[in-house]
Amino acid sequence: MKEISREELKAKLDRGDQFVLVMTLGSLAFQGKHIPGSLNVSEPKELLAQLDPQQETVVYCSDRLCPSSIMAYHFLDSRGYQKLWRYSGGLSDWEQAGYPLEGELAPRAPAG
Repeated sequence: MKEISREELKAKLDRGDQFVLVMTLGSLAFQGKHIPGSLNVSEPKELLAQLDPQQETVVYCSDRLCPSSIMAYHFLDSRGYQKLWRYSGGLSDWEQAGYPLEGELAPRAPAG
């Protein structure tokens, strides 16, 4: 499994690299919190319908032990997706670094 670090992912987002960032948790979790620019795709059929095997794709979920992104990675990998990465740190690692999040439960920047 190819993994991407928090710093590598942040740099890709900051540069505006062309890739698809996929949160593999369900819609309620996505509505609560996700990395800006993420798609929410949690069902295998949806993964195949929405993702191009030729496009670079990064999958993530909540943390290193979360099975959702592991399963999505293996599912896509077994179907020929080669430009595929897993951000294993997920939401908890991203939030711990103080990086921006979107969603109803995302920390809000102080007003000022």
